[in-house]
Amino acid sequence: MKEKIMTITDTESTSAQPEAPSRASAFSFGQLVTAFPGALRKLDPRLMWRNPVMFVVEVGAALTTLTAITEPFTAPTSGTPAFTISIAIWLWITVIFANLAESVAEGRGKAQASALRQTRTSTIAHRVGSADDWAGEHAEDVSSADLTLGDFVVVSAGEIIPGDGDIVWGIASVDESAITGESAPVIREHGGDRSAVTGGTRVLSDRIVVKITSRPGETFVDRMIRLVEGASRQKTPNEIALNILLASLSIVFLIVVVTLNPMAAYSGGAVSITVLVALLVCLIPTTIGALLSAIGIAGMDRLVQRNVLAMSGRAVEAAGDVTTLLLDKTGTITYGNRRASEFIPVDGVGLDELISAARLASLADPTPEGSSVVDLARTLGHDEAIIADAVIVPFTAQTRMSGLDLPDGTLVRKGAGSMVANWVGKVPVDLDAIVVGVSQSGGTPLVVATRSPDGVSRVLGVIHLKDVVKEGLKERFAELRAMGIRTVMITGDNPLTARAIAAEAGVDDYLAEATPEDKIALIKKEQAGGNLVAMTGDGTNDAPALAQADVGVAMNTGTSAAKEAGNMVDLDSDPTKLIDIVRIGKQLLITRGALTTFSIANDVAKYFAIIPAMFAGVFPGLAVLNIMGLHSSASAILSAIIFNALVIVALIPLALRGVRYRPVSASSLLGRNILVYGVGGLIAPFIGIKLIDLVVSLIPGF
Repeated sequence: MKEKIMTITDTESTSAQPEAPSRASAFSFGQLVTAFPGALRKLDPRLMWRNPVMFVVEVGAALTTLTAITEPFTAPTSGTPAFTISIAIWLWITVIFANLAESVAEGRGKAQASALRQTRTSTIAHRVGSADDWAGEHAEDVSSADLTLGDFVVVSAGEIIPGDGDIVWGIASVDESAITGESAPVIREHGGDRSAVTGGTRVLSDRIVVKITSRPGETFVDRMIRLVEGASRQKTPNEIALNILLASLSIVFLIVVVTLNPMAAYSGGAVSITVLVALLVCLIPTTIGALLSAIGIAGMDRLVQRNVLAMSGRAVEAAGDVTTLLLDKTGTITYGNRRASEFIPVDGVGLDELISAARLASLADPTPEGSSVVDLARTLGHDEAIIADAVIVPFTAQTRMSGLDLPDGTLVRKGAGSMVANWVGKVPVDLDAIVVGVSQSGGTPLVVATRSPDGVSRVLGVIHLKDVVKEGLKERFAELRAMGIRTVMITGDNPLTARAIAAEAGVDDYLAEATPEDKIALIKKEQAGGNLVAMTGDGTNDAPALAQADVGVAMNTGTSAAKEAGNMVDLDSDPTKLIDIVRIGKQLLITRGALTTFSIANDVAKYFAIIPAMFAGVFPGLAVLNIMGLHSSASAILSAIIFNALVIVALIPLALRGVRYRPVSASSLLGRNILVYGVGGLIAPFIGIKLIDLVVSLIPGF
């Protein structure tokens, strides 16, 4: 069928790009003030015991406080009451600073949760008996809070979608800015992988019937709120193992410290409880003990800032250990729509003539491929005037061609090679070689032909359509390779096309003509080889593979089945974000390792401040270890305790922001961390304690 049109214009569509939402700074004084009440509430021993290291510090602070209270009524053993009181105060400050780190991290999540709560509204839902009642003739108006699993609701333009669900009838433009922060509306429709809708979003056009897939209080937004608040955050295996290590070290040092007083007494001296507590606090790894929880919370928070919702801290941690990355070709590696990349004329035809005809044949083509032909022609300088009174010849499955009938009787067509050949009758001898060459390169050939008013038909050449690989991906895949991550492209294309795209994108391997069963088999094979696997998906057929993968990132535009199966949801539905997720996971692990290294090295340096000061009176020979030249035993011990507290606050921004990650080998990364955080952890206390000692020595009695 031909459709008469009065005018065809060659216009360029533009769309405003929303500005990236501003992000809160990683750390500020205002955040400290806001988090301070929460830090005080966490002093409850029932909460503190979950952090063994800081629980020991709190017990020591309580014991020292009790000593300071009773000391005026007993014979003092620690020098002066001012010393005991000072140690007690700074031990409490140490515990509060540790709680402050966690409270700041949680506060950032609660602020995001507060913003999400504003998206939750109780609205009137038009409940119907089935999807067949799309007009709402028998609709019952109920509160969204009364909807149950499996209910059908009709939502029209301007109305709020009352709950999470899948579209079972219709297509609509939906404003999801309340959830994703993206101002541009999105299209949602039934029968595909973009049928899922979220409660609290608004329908902008048309009408849809939604089948509710969540119960009240269990919507996607409710889950987001609980997760970003940290209410459902569980410690990861790595975090649990590190907590056990820190607790073990604390017990070992506790035994060591307890035995010191009998040893000193045997040598004719005595060590006070206050000094022993101070030694214990300086020996145990308080720095990493104070920051460990904040590091984990901040890792999930960094994902939320990038509009990725991690269902557990375990998923973030697993992302850091991923060794195999499965990436869907369409929409991830390529733009998803084939684009014109080249015009190839046959012998005897000029390039300009081919471009002009190809452009004419594509002016009324509404597909992305047709638009790309016009765009490429414009780029090459072909932007001719408006064609008036032309007749559109639309593409059909029977003709497999499309084009225009011009007012002067000239016919222009583009389409599949065999169909155009039948339309022309006789083709140039070199056409077959051009078509085969484009096909073997992984592209799609579209043949362009014309027929003059006197009936003479000619083939002008071929438009090379190809899946265009996104810019910069080859470099990013090279970075992943440097991290030790193997990339695998998954596609339903034939092996010839898959190989061409894989080579252009720079992935390490590809799986062609992939079925859901093939994806699961590949994931299981990789996992059997000791690899952790990450992948993305949005369709119901991706759900089994998402559930099998160690890190399964479901697209928010995808089906409910996909979002339930994955352990992360990308609210922006950008499959390439999987690369950023891996980076954030690695950054979390590196931050934890770096601060653990710093903490242990930090403790080693503090020994040189505490040990000589403790036993200088009993063993004068230990004075040679006072390499920092500290003023007195009391000032040395107090300076070490003060430094121990202040370093926690100094490292909170690093714990929240994360150590900068660079894609290098594990050995290079280990060497860098030892150099920066190991050596830095050794040097910093010497400088810090000495400077604090200079100030403390000015106080009478020290």
